[in-house]
Amino acid sequence: MQRLFIVYNPRSSRFIDVKKEVLDKVVGLKGRIIGKYEVKNTSIDDNATKLSKLLKDGDFVISAGGDATGVIASNAILKSNKDVTLAVLPYGNFNDLARTLGTMKLEDVFDSGTQRFYPLEIIVNGKFFRYATCYVTIGMTAEAVELFDEPKTRKKLQKGHKSSWRSYIYLIKWYFKNRHKKQFIPDFKLNGKLQHKKTSDYAAVNGRSMCRVMKGGYDYQVPKKFRSMTGRLANFWRLTKLMTKSILVRTPGTETTKDVLEFLQPSTVELQAEGEYQIFKNIKKIEIKKSDKYIKVIQK
Repeated sequence: MQRLFIVYNPRSSRFIDVKKEVLDKVVGLKGRIIGKYEVKNTSIDDNATKLSKLLKDGDFVISAGGDATGVIASNAILKSNKDVTLAVLPYGNFNDLARTLGTMKLEDVFDSGTQRFYPLEIIVNGKFFRYATCYVTIGMTAEAVELFDEPKTRKKLQKGHKSSWRSYIYLIKWYFKNRHKKQFIPDFKLNGKLQHKKTSDYAAVNGRSMCRVMKGGYDYQVPKKFRSMTGRLANFWRLTKLMTKSILVRTPGTETTKDVLEFLQPSTVELQAEGEYQIFKNIKKIEIKKSDKYIKVIQK
């Protein structure tokens, strides 16, 4: 009998919807053992490690939450080295992973086929940090994510949790307030080439969706390659040009198999993957590459 794990966060703004539309519904499923993993109030990596220890070959995991919950589920599966299938449902702010896979409701999970998903792998100072499914950014866009961890912001966003427009308004306000305050990425080389001092952002794009409105591609379906870009996005017109192309056509970038960011001095660097950020200190090198591992996912 197959084991079905529901991964959810009881502290999320949409937990009431998760309970009604997922947790209450799966109770009546026949032929499966239903298990639940409640996300702990610790860290992404701690939760992924805890969940990975519970998984066995043949398990089925449903991530019912935002992209952070999806990061926990995907990293847990990859860490477990077990034959586990992942499905992702959108109960968060941007839901990039669910948009990439096309699974919008519980019925999609049991009425769709499987696909191999090759995530990105993040290595910091020579040590593995985390797997990322849809995208990784470093610099200004990573620092902006801190905004959503502020208690006042989280409380206000919960009032309008079914729409992302509030999130964009807060990001726009943050951008105009902070865009000229600092150098967001310390002086660095990308694959041996020194980058412009005003470069504010690096991005690696692997999925079909980035921050909900920006279009990606199907790189997640293939091993080795992904797309990446750098930009001077503190300049409003450069940002406008990028966003227009990203929304109407596709987020620009160059195909690559591996990116190495080398900082000229040990630096403090902010990095985020799927909306979850981390501040690193004394960083000399960050590597982004395609993982040799893949996740078996449900895709609509």
